[in-house]
Amino acid sequence: MIEARHLRVLRAVAATGSFSAAARDLGCTQPAVSQQMKALEGSAGTPLLIRTGREMRLTQAGEALVRHASGILAGLTAAEEEIAAIAGLRAGRVRLVSFPSASSTLVPAALAALRAAHPGTRVSLVDAEPPRSVEMLRDGDCDIALAFRYGASGTEWDDLTVRPLFTDRLVGLVPEGHRLAAEDTVAIGDLGDESWIAGCPRCRRQLVEVCEEAGFTPRIDFATDDYPAVIGLVGAGLGVAVLPELALDSVLTKGARTVTVEPPVHREIVALTLPDLSQVPAVAATLDELARAATR
Repeated sequence: MIEARHLRVLRAVAATGSFSAAARDLGCTQPAVSQQMKALEGSAGTPLLIRTGREMRLTQAGEALVRHASGILAGLTAAEEEIAAIAGLRAGRVRLVSFPSASSTLVPAALAALRAAHPGTRVSLVDAEPPRSVEMLRDGDCDIALAFRYGASGTEWDDLTVRPLFTDRLVGLVPEGHRLAAEDTVAIGDLGDESWIAGCPRCRRQLVEVCEEAGFTPRIDFATDDYPAVIGLVGAGLGVAVLPELALDSVLTKGARTVTVEPPVHREIVALTLPDLSQVPAVAATLDELARAATR
């Protein structure tokens, strides 16, 4: 294998015409130059220099290698500088995937802080709900996935680096004129006869499980991933719903009233990445800013 240090020696010999002059330019000894040239010729499998007295003349193979050496060494220098910039957070790219309620609340604050601290780091954002966002991470289509899960921690993310952010409680949503709208706390069983408006598939599954534990199966008349649409349907008196508190932080609840639901239902909000990616400076910095934004 041809090494970059050998190419530098060859280029110096070609430029100066002798081992001794090349040694002076490179700041090393003549025997060291001779040894590295022998190693390079061994790697190339053919002579690169013809020694005639005190002068050195390149063979055809030597001329070809010198011609390519400048481009190779320039490319290596550029790569080293780019890597140093990425490692020093003067450059870098992070592909972030987030579920919508986090995209409108948690993510903006985190990315604004990241840009202020590391303006050379670029972040792209795509919306996707788990488990699709987690699949994108495993498939290499993103670097960080914001996700959530309900109940006790399972094994679904055991192959990933999990950065816990916070716990999000689900709240009830009823029309302003509803019989329970004036209550601060509502037992979920008291909503057993209501028409329900459900959210994303994972949230819908959790809703059914919670309601069945309370002794009834919810009658789901509407299902939508769009939280403003859920609130609009509730506000129009078409049903009741439970939504994460995070989803209500950036949405007006016109025509609807929030109530605390018992028993409490929580979901865990996390940032996920691959173990190797967690060591990349730009990814680590983004995870740190997401964690800081979650505590504000």
